[in-house]
Amino acid sequence: MFSSLTTPLPLWEGYGGGSFIAMANIKSLVKDTAVYGMSSIIGRFLNYMLVPLYTRVIPAESGGYGMVTNLYAYVALILVILTFGMETTFFRFANKDDENPHCVFSTTIFMVSALSAVFLAIVFGFINPISEILGYVDHKDYILMLAAVVALDAFQAIPFSYLRYKKKAIKFASLKMLFIILNIGLNLIFFVLLGKTDVFYVFALNLVCTGLITFFFIPEFAHEHVAARVYCKEKGVKFKIVDFDLLRRMFKYSWPILILGIAGILNQTADKMVFPLVCPDAQEAKVQLGIYGACVKIAMIMAMITQAFRYAYEPIVFAKSKDGDKKEYYSLAMKYFLIFTLLAYLCVIGYMPILERILGGDYREGMKVVPIVMAAEIMMGVYFNLSFWYKLIDKTIWGAWFSAAGCIVLLAVNYFFIPEYSYMACAWGGVAGYGTAMLLSYFIGQKKYPIDYKVGRLLFYVAVTAVLYAVMHFVTEGMGDIPRMAINTVLILVYVGIVWKLDIPKRKRA
Repeated sequence: MFSSLTTPLPLWEGYGGGSFIAMANIKSLVKDTAVYGMSSIIGRFLNYMLVPLYTRVIPAESGGYGMVTNLYAYVALILVILTFGMETTFFRFANKDDENPHCVFSTTIFMVSALSAVFLAIVFGFINPISEILGYVDHKDYILMLAAVVALDAFQAIPFSYLRYKKKAIKFASLKMLFIILNIGLNLIFFVLLGKTDVFYVFALNLVCTGLITFFFIPEFAHEHVAARVYCKEKGVKFKIVDFDLLRRMFKYSWPILILGIAGILNQTADKMVFPLVCPDAQEAKVQLGIYGACVKIAMIMAMITQAFRYAYEPIVFAKSKDGDKKEYYSLAMKYFLIFTLLAYLCVIGYMPILERILGGDYREGMKVVPIVMAAEIMMGVYFNLSFWYKLIDKTIWGAWFSAAGCIVLLAVNYFFIPEYSYMACAWGGVAGYGTAMLLSYFIGQKKYPIDYKVGRLLFYVAVTAVLYAVMHFVTEGMGDIPRMAINTVLILVYVGIVWKLDIPKRKRA
């Protein structure tokens, strides 16, 4: 296991006879990740324009940005519930030889649309008690707007999955970018040109942009409907918009993924929901939560990378489930995922003096959480890579148990330590929660579906990153921004040099 620490292992050396095929698939993964990643990273980067905007027009002491952080945490949780694990389920069933992929698509759309309609009916029918429970009696309109947003987002999740299934990465990326551009443009008009300062417009503009994007899927639905009829005619099967027998089987597969998703999203958002409930001072809770929520935005580059990787990787995993070299491929993907995310980690830490200027001055005190939250996000990404073993053997209940365990640890840390340590407890709670889920998935996965992940090499890169981070943090402390970033740049290049020496194939260096 640890021999890889001393011997360079280029991509196609030391991995067996299927390595050239695995390498070709890695190239495909890199290409798709680049498209999805650029749309995600550029989109998030552009969306960061809203962070300096909001943190300048909404003072921290007002607690307005804390309200935004708190309510969007609930949105993220509800979105997972409404999609019901159907994104992964769609890929699984659409790639089965004995299933009609067109019927899988339409049945999935039916399921998610029905759940979204029920959700909207409940929110609009019981808005008074809901707003009272959440503490927003004076802002029921915020809740109603976000309910409409999350219902539309849930519906759009399946057409977006369809684009990934069809490998239409460009259209996928274009629509994601269009939403960002529309949202930023309208925010600049209202908050800068018109001088608005009410957080009402944060929610209202999101609703407008989300609604507009929905119309761009009409051609996809029309094309899919025609393709479904042609497919059914060729196969001699009855055309069905909704196959309830298929829906039953999909439900059986997806409900553990739903539990997994709920536990997973709680790992990301529970701190923002719990914070106002356990913080002794309600107004101070909104202030501190606003600072934490703004600084977490800086750390979310890891979430962007993981999401981009997931968009490209998830369809390929299920498509490769029949190939003989699949385990080798999964091992390679894990290694290069970790190498890249650790590089991103060092870059963010190294250029923190620039990144902290994204925020308004009264929010920057929370920047100390960024390295911690980013470490938690890397653990989440590793956990995602490890998660495929139970999806491929159709034992998704394992994922539910792992994520639930992680969520319990996170909630416990937040509940007991927020009153004393404020948002620092939130940051460390994420590390504890993701770390628990990651370790459980690895050790049990190695018994149920063993994959040689070259753990020695992975731990080596983690150790190198830890040493370089320590130098960045302790040695350069107290220096001016320019000399500090100059030294950090050298340290980042040291990391790149190590990767180049150990894991970049010689043929690729020419």
